Amino acid sequence: MLKKATKLFGIRSFSTAKQDFMLDAISPIDGRYYNSVQGLEKYFSEHALIKYRTRIEIEWLKHIIKEGIVTNKDKKVQLSSDQMAFLDDVHKKFSIEDARRVKEIEKTTNHDVKAVEYLVKEKLTQNPSLDFLKEFVHFSCTSEDINNLSYSLLMNDANQEFLCKRIGEIVNTLGDLAEQNANVAMLGRTHGQVATPTTVGKEFANFSYRVNKQYQLLKNLKFSAKLNGAVGNFNAHIFAYPEYDWPKISREFIEGLGMEFNPYTTQIEPHDSLANFYQYLALINTILIGFSRDMWMYISIGYFKQKMKKGEIGSSTMPHKVNPIDFENCEGNLGLAISLSQHFANKLPISRFQRDLSDSTVMRNNGVAIAYSEIGYRSLQKGLGKIEVNKEVIAHDLDSHWEVLAEPIQTVMRKYGIENPYEKLKELTRGKTIDKESLQKFVNGLDLPESEKKRMLELRPETYLGNAPEMSLVKKKYLK
Repeated sequence: MLKKATKLFGIRSFSTAKQDFMLDAISPIDGRYYNSVQGLEKYFSEHALIKYRTRIEIEWLKHIIKEGIVTNKDKKVQLSSDQMAFLDDVHKKFSIEDARRVKEIEKTTNHDVKAVEYLVKEKLTQNPSLDFLKEFVHFSCTSEDINNLSYSLLMNDANQEFLCKRIGEIVNTLGDLAEQNANVAMLGRTHGQVATPTTVGKEFANFSYRVNKQYQLLKNLKFSAKLNGAVGNFNAHIFAYPEYDWPKISREFIEGLGMEFNPYTTQIEPHDSLANFYQYLALINTILIGFSRDMWMYISIGYFKQKMKKGEIGSSTMPHKVNPIDFENCEGNLGLAISLSQHFANKLPISRFQRDLSDSTVMRNNGVAIAYSEIGYRSLQKGLGKIEVNKEVIAHDLDSHWEVLAEPIQTVMRKYGIENPYEKLKELTRGKTIDKESLQKFVNGLDLPESEKKRMLELRPETYLGNAPEMSLVKKKYLK
């Protein structure tokens, strides 16, 4: 797009045009983060929406021809392979010039979908053998028939080809980090206080599993669509051709495009499946915000170090700082994506009577929610690529908090019927830092079998891990 503008308006160079475009952009998506969202224009630009609408117009025309509905001189139409190829090229070879033509037509029609219909008719006049088809373009359709199918198709493509790939990469990155650190013991932190030990790998595994569960729902989601006329009853279709089974024709058309047929609608498809999509996406992003905050805090207590890049500056006044900015950037952008997702999920399923246009302007912002998600995901992956486990700090922390072994000791005391085990350990350890010697002195004073005492005396914070190392192998156990 920018390259074409450079040539058209005589701007010095493409790189200059791009830089000026980014500097003058109102939205950071098109400005500061322009390079982070490349690829999304394939689905969410105005050009893309017009192209998807054109595809639906062509596919519907082809479908009613296939069903024997279209006639020419009282004969059912059968198109040659060349004629079919011509129709397919209308959307497959849809160009920026075609999109400009639609916008030019829209200046007169003041109706964006009708402008697409007129463009398709113009294309047909370029092939004399197909000129007779013009009045079957947009046959019995209301604009929302074309719109809902276009949005469902582009959202499905964006979800499968772009978004799910990104989320899948994060799931795998977290799974890899879980396996790599499966046996790296660390103190747990409950309520911000030292707690029962776990492993670094298990913490990564927790988030990998959680994101993957929602990711599977997102990946398997089918968007709903309808093509049933002005208020959802096939009124015009049935009046014109009462002999045809229009619900069946519509279902086959929609399912043939890979979408789910919705038999009950008003003029609009009610967007319930889109609301489901945004609920899944919002939950994934919420989980990843929780992960980013945990990483931020683990970095702040020294459990992770960040690799330094030459030339980077952490603070404009404090030269020593290496800030966890990637996790902060992730949190901020995913927060924006969640806010938009929640608005979509709450707003889109509601329409006044059979149709109002309040959803139309909202639907044009689908790409904004996905873009903020993508910016967040890139920041998260960048941050994960810079971290190193600080094993010295983690090991020192473990060795400084032997009081975390109060849990297993009092549990074994219960097993052997010793009275008030919890209370005795509470008196010994609560609010105190206990060392190895004081804890082992307590163990030696217990009335327990020597074999149990031996196990307790050999126990260390870094070996009290339950099944955390095994659970860290989340990729082998759960990830698909």
